[in-house]
Amino acid sequence: MKIALFSDIHANLPALEAMFTDLNNREVDAIYCLGDLVGYNVWPNEVIELIRSQKIPVLAGNHDAKVGVLEAKEAIEALGKNYAYQLINDVNRKYLRDLPAHIRLEYKTADEKFDVLMVHGSTRRNDEYVLVDTPEEDVLAMMIESNASILCVAHSHKPYHRVLKSTGANYLHVINTGSVGKPKDGNPQGCYVLLELTATTSLLDPETLTVDFMRFDYDVQVAAKAIEDSPLPNEFADMLREAY
Repeated sequence: MKIALFSDIHANLPALEAMFTDLNNREVDAIYCLGDLVGYNVWPNEVIELIRSQKIPVLAGNHDAKVGVLEAKEAIEALGKNYAYQLINDVNRKYLRDLPAHIRLEYKTADEKFDVLMVHGSTRRNDEYVLVDTPEEDVLAMMIESNASILCVAHSHKPYHRVLKSTGANYLHVINTGSVGKPKDGNPQGCYVLLELTATTSLLDPETLTVDFMRFDYDVQVAAKAIEDSPLPNEFADMLREAY
């Protein structure tokens, strides 16, 4: 089973469209979105509607959750960073408010059963970072308490695959999806993940889990200029161009 995972679009429609163009050339069995559809750019409604049209399960990122606590009048008066949330229409606001915090898949082979847990930040909070250098004991603790064998996270916009030695002979995996629309790893290309689970996948052998990070080009200048032509801070455009 080949699963595509993506996150952190941040209202960047050109990047999302380019991702789908790339993804359509891959043979995948399922697609999941780990949140942060909105914020930082001017196409939140278009991004939400495109993802919904594809019937993709989505969980709530911290920026998606922020929409529920921002009053429209505050966004109008403040403009600046909050302008990105003011653009969201009432139908899409409701959609974001209703998103779940986690998505869990139970995967079984002939010999093993393990859980794939998808979150935005961490298993505890959608704004907590699980980084490539987060202390191993902290990551193992949260995975054990949430019964996660493969933990898929987002939020940091920095992709990685980390293998941790658990109790006994088992290995656990942490996968960060990177970002479709606002990378922060110095590479302005968008990023998503292909995760492949097969009949031979085993927690006893970390090499039996295939994780591929897919980078794709999109028109960064179009996305950056849309920010510069809006009330959003121009710094957001620079962040796209420089990927920081």
